[in-house]
Amino acid sequence: MKFVTTEFYQSARMALAACALFGAASFVSAQNAPKTNSVTLPEVVVKGAAEALTVPSPATAREQARQTPGGVSVIEAKEFERGRVSNLKDMLDYAPGVFVQPRWGAEDARLSIRGSGIQRTYHGKGLKMMQDGIPVNLAEGSFDFQSIEPLATSYTEIFRGANALRYGGTTLGGAINMVSRTGYDAVPFQARAEYGSFGHTRAQASSGGVMGEYDYYASLSHYSADGYRDHAQVAAHRAYVNVGWRFRDDAETRFYFTHAISDTELPGALTHAQFLNNPKQAISVDKNQRRDVVLSRLASRTVIGNDASRWELSAWWSHKDLDHPLSSAYIDQSSDDLGAELRWRSEGELFGHRNAFTLGFSPTYGANDATQFANNSGVKGAQTIDVVQSAWNLDFYAEDQFYLAPKLALVAGAQASRAVRKLEDRLPGTQSNEQSFFEFIPKLGLRYDYTDKIQLYGNVSRSFEPPTFGELYQTTARYLDPQTGSTFELGTRGESGRFTWDLSWYYSWIRNELLTVDPTLSTTSTVNAGETTHHGVELSGSVRLVDGVFAADANPRNGDQIALKLNYLWSHFRFSDDPNYADGPMPGLPEHYLRAELLYEHACGFYAGPNIEAVPDSYSADFANTLHARSYALLGFKTGYRGKRWSAFVEARNLTDEKYVATTTLTRTGGAGSAVFYPGDSRAVYGGLEMRW
Repeated sequence: MKFVTTEFYQSARMALAACALFGAASFVSAQNAPKTNSVTLPEVVVKGAAEALTVPSPATAREQARQTPGGVSVIEAKEFERGRVSNLKDMLDYAPGVFVQPRWGAEDARLSIRGSGIQRTYHGKGLKMMQDGIPVNLAEGSFDFQSIEPLATSYTEIFRGANALRYGGTTLGGAINMVSRTGYDAVPFQARAEYGSFGHTRAQASSGGVMGEYDYYASLSHYSADGYRDHAQVAAHRAYVNVGWRFRDDAETRFYFTHAISDTELPGALTHAQFLNNPKQAISVDKNQRRDVVLSRLASRTVIGNDASRWELSAWWSHKDLDHPLSSAYIDQSSDDLGAELRWRSEGELFGHRNAFTLGFSPTYGANDATQFANNSGVKGAQTIDVVQSAWNLDFYAEDQFYLAPKLALVAGAQASRAVRKLEDRLPGTQSNEQSFFEFIPKLGLRYDYTDKIQLYGNVSRSFEPPTFGELYQTTARYLDPQTGSTFELGTRGESGRFTWDLSWYYSWIRNELLTVDPTLSTTSTVNAGETTHHGVELSGSVRLVDGVFAADANPRNGDQIALKLNYLWSHFRFSDDPNYADGPMPGLPEHYLRAELLYEHACGFYAGPNIEAVPDSYSADFANTLHARSYALLGFKTGYRGKRWSAFVEARNLTDEKYVATTTLTRTGGAGSAVFYPGDSRAVYGGLEMRW
């Protein structure tokens, strides 16, 4: 520490020692209490559940993740609540294998794992998005970001690729499961407020508790922002409630209710010249482009049994209203989706070896009343589309984990999926049609526990993704094949001494990838591409660089440290002998993406340190590889205190005021006039305060 003067070192050490002393007051009091004669009391046995049966604790979720021979991670809320929390990027920026970039700082984003849904920057696809193990996706496969409340989340599970089989996931990207707080892990009263640049305002209040055989959790939240760009205001209101009933020691039912209202203005994508001249400008004001969504969701989940034999039954219904003026069309849709899932898991012995078996069945159905009009400056004009779109799916899946040796597990699984998409046209000149898809999706993997904390794994699997309504039906109905693929994965995760890591390498061969690549069709027409490859590395980890910086105390209550945390993605996605694009790169995602944070932490709850987000190389924004988003590096800083009763933070982003492209829409052949760039936010500062009692 030669760069720190003696006076500064002593002052800092005294201040942090005082902080630690305040946090450990009860410990010190107990040590200094006068000695008294001991009295032996009769033994008292207290019975009670430490966690909900329907919602495992983070520790239980981590242990379950360790049983998967592939990329699975758990991100606890305490890891992202130290700063601004307004969208999925704030939640998942350090999640291994996850790439997420909002279009203009709001809720809609490009969310991708291993190149899933690569051409979507809104209305996500290519992933199974869940809340408490229950799908948020519509039956046709897409999902809305607006239904998710980050501050009601206890932790998030990320299952990359075929590692989502335990939840019936079949897509290239896998699944993300947002797990809610319950009365078992929530405080009776909690309130949080955030305020910052570009009119960022965030408020949330919640309450949770246990009352005999019942528990509850309820959250109300508000989020609004003016946005860095013009015509980019967003306002969102969410109510979330879950109630659990423990009707037996080994049985519990939980009911969920979500209601979300989200109104978002859309500033639109810019050309390269517009981006350089004025990245704040909007090109969509005259059409009043926006995306307004109202979502309601009811769900239930029942768990009966124990580790030896456990039944899980889920059911759900959701309703969505979409009001969506665009540049040339005014979309007005109303949809209802419902589904159920029955899963059985048993664990015991098979042929004298430890064995765990999972079997599941899930039917889902959805109907979308879709109308479209001409957009007359944000007002409906002449009607152009009036159709009913319906989708249903039947998924059967099974997975067996057989321990060949105490430290070596063989995992074999498979899923059979049938999907049907149907269109009924109610206007003259009918284009009604129906398409059905079927696929058998196997998986085989090995997991070796080198030590209690270090694992090695590998797997080979298939993926399957039917087209969504937006891909099958635009101005006319289209016939498409499902996207399929084969993936090989190797990796390791664990901790040793000062280091923790999660590292996966994968290679995917994709057929019929759903992309807008045909140069003879309109820019919004999705077709089946030829063969493509998705090859990458997912690395997340941390290292404790220095212990006892200012508080060299053997007692961990008084300790401090400096740690480095990073998340790195290498995404090498290519066409393979494509007639139009040869072996060129696929656009939309940078080949290299890095997030890193150097943080000082004290046991009393204080933390501070810089962070960086970097895209070191430019990357393509069109399939012809003629238009590129340039490289960038963003510097940030975060400091705050997180205690048992109250927390506070101040966070600065993009301190150097870098002008950069956060993400892009995709076009086939770019040019100077192609509007594909979504500028990122300029320099910004946010602050927040949270109270718990």
